[in-house]
Amino acid sequence: MLYNEPSPLEVKVLTRRFSLPNSASLDTYLASDGYVALRKALGVKPEEILEEMKRSTLRGRGGAGFPAAMKWGFVPRSSPKPKYIVANADESEPGTCKDRLLMENDPHQLIEGMMIAGLVVDAHAGYIYIRGEYRYLIEILDRAIAEAYERGYLGKNILGSGFDFDLYTHTGAGAYECGEESALLESLEGKRGIPRIRPPFPAVVGAFQCPTVLNNVETLSAVPAIIRDGGVAFSALGTPKNGGTRLFCISGHVNKPGVYELPMGFNLLRMIDEVAGGVREGRKLKAVIPGGSSCPVLKAEECDIAMDFDSLSKAKSMLGSGGVVVMDETTCMVKAALRIMRFYAHESCGWCVPCREGTLWLRKILTRFHEGQGRPSDIPLIGELAKNMLGRTFCPLGDAAAMPTISFVEKFRDEFEAHLDGKPCPFEEADRTVLA
Repeated sequence: MLYNEPSPLEVKVLTRRFSLPNSASLDTYLASDGYVALRKALGVKPEEILEEMKRSTLRGRGGAGFPAAMKWGFVPRSSPKPKYIVANADESEPGTCKDRLLMENDPHQLIEGMMIAGLVVDAHAGYIYIRGEYRYLIEILDRAIAEAYERGYLGKNILGSGFDFDLYTHTGAGAYECGEESALLESLEGKRGIPRIRPPFPAVVGAFQCPTVLNNVETLSAVPAIIRDGGVAFSALGTPKNGGTRLFCISGHVNKPGVYELPMGFNLLRMIDEVAGGVREGRKLKAVIPGGSSCPVLKAEECDIAMDFDSLSKAKSMLGSGGVVVMDETTCMVKAALRIMRFYAHESCGWCVPCREGTLWLRKILTRFHEGQGRPSDIPLIGELAKNMLGRTFCPLGDAAAMPTISFVEKFRDEFEAHLDGKPCPFEEADRTVLA
């Protein structure tokens, strides 16, 4: 199913089957180069597959941007313990909705990517951990898995190669925290979804205390194209050290919101104007969250930038999950900061004090601000609270709440000051005047 009209600027690699009839079926997949990469991978050594992955410069599409090949290389193949491949399909980052399209429209691409990862690290079982609200996708994935078993692409002695691989789906209960890899593994094992202390990392001690490759759905879905067409070809689609394409979820105040597959490094302003049809109603661009709600916000004058991990890092923001949230001149940035903090305060698992208490107090202060009850001393207090959360929590949820908050206050301090001394929100007041 398509969720937006395609753009002529798109480079379709992961989404090239989306427009085909019955795109989720095995027959459609096989008719369009499906499992060609697996056959190729079965005929070479694991080290050769890993080298191809290194040449692709594929970086994790879940948020952190860690090189995929390097993560796979950390798994000790010689370990006597079983190894596992886990797909993180707990897509809960506000502004992000691309993994569900990959699973809905092309589930066999994900299955093939997981099997190739299994070949590299000598894993013979895998799990797709799906967000609780994505339950309808379990039916699609289970149907695809059943097709693969029936035709010999999963199970024992796959394609007569001697390689065995079993695959299962597992649903969460809708907790944002379980998108964090160690909390996901706890949940997968049937325990409360709270983060683990690291090290050890999942590559050595992961699912069921065994070595585990844990990647995002988009990351694993890119693997078949890399092995089929070559790592160099995939890398050339993007920018140096940021190979391939990326599924960008463009939402907010644009004329054509949707999920678009574009080369890594695509310019953000071009993305808004030429791909998403520009800012709605001809209004001015005010700010953009470039990679999901956990990323520091960019002001309009900062948006002439390449959308890759390194460029956004230099701009003191992040590419994150690729959730591009566009805000026009009518947006109250205090309200935007509050809305984000409500989410993080609600989703904090409560396991560590800085996050549990920090998100609660930031939500209270921002609520007071937006209601016109803020005090001048609250502005530096917001920054102090947020900065005391950074790097002091078991998992990155505390950082995810703190970093955008700090950026909102630093870049739009004038709007926070405009809410002081009982003043109504100037943006909501303007709306009331227009309606009157």
